[in-house]
Amino acid sequence: MDTTKIKIAILGGSGYTAVELMKLLLRHPHAEIVAVTSRQEPGKPVSADHPILFGRLDLPMENFDADKLKAKGVTCVFGCLPHGASAEAVAPLLERGMRVVDLSADYRLKNPDEYQEWYGHPHPDVKNLEHAVYGLPEFFREEIRTSVLVANPGCYPQTAILGLAPLIRDDLIDRDSIIIDSKSGISGAGRTPKLATLYPECNENFSAYSVGVHRHTPEIEQALAHVAGSRFRVLFTPHLTPMDRGIFSTIYSTPKREVTEAGLLELFRSTYAKEPFVRVRSTLPTTKDTAHTNFVDLAVRSVRGRIVVLAAEDNLVRGASGVAVQNFNIMHGFDERLGLG
Repeated sequence: MDTTKIKIAILGGSGYTAVELMKLLLRHPHAEIVAVTSRQEPGKPVSADHPILFGRLDLPMENFDADKLKAKGVTCVFGCLPHGASAEAVAPLLERGMRVVDLSADYRLKNPDEYQEWYGHPHPDVKNLEHAVYGLPEFFREEIRTSVLVANPGCYPQTAILGLAPLIRDDLIDRDSIIIDSKSGISGAGRTPKLATLYPECNENFSAYSVGVHRHTPEIEQALAHVAGSRFRVLFTPHLTPMDRGIFSTIYSTPKREVTEAGLLELFRSTYAKEPFVRVRSTLPTTKDTAHTNFVDLAVRSVRGRIVVLAAEDNLVRGASGVAVQNFNIMHGFDERLGLG
């Protein structure tokens, strides 16, 4: 029986993705969390910030120090820091031989000029950017296996990429026709208080945001270009819904040739037949179907000369911490499902 334990550090332990990550890793047979950092609350026990972990993880959070993490025997680090701050921490970790799964956006875009365009400042770690592997297992699994730096994918992009990839690979749709209409629960905005996510503002309310300028747009286009072999553009509009968690994306495109619903369903099923966390359904998915799981549920319809793909996931698990654990498993040669049910 394999009793290997990988010593793990988590950077930025106070947020929603961090607590989801800790919950998953605590039930992982090969994971041992030995350090959790916090820029705001060093010295505070993890369980004081996240009472759900009381008696399960009572480590005191600490300031980030790459040398101290190395001295603790840490070999793998999960970064749950905001973009910009994450890259500043990743570089010294890589220099000390640690592998990193970064949940920020810092290493997702391969072109540093594109990063500057969308994030408003120069990329803080261009040297390591070229070594980063985009952490979508369904399309980059082999690269993830040997990577020292995995750029965990964004929450919205996963529904869009997985929902469109079979159609693009089969050259089935007009690439100028793609519309991605996505909705997310409030937790997607993070734990830091903001006016728009206060209860009186978001309860019984529904709104679009970052129309035409959302930073997940270039991430979606980059991954789909990898599938297609050439660049193209999508129209992506995100919305905020008054629920805790979940993402639902409805994706519209125009077929280049005649299609049938049965044929589309078979295309999706054959594409994802060997993928443990993609479920292709004949019925319509809902966010509750994927809540607290690492699954992406997909359905596809042919409607009035359009192809409509419907995709649901949990934004905190599959959209962030769950796929991070899946990437961790791939990097270390474990069963991808470990810790994920």
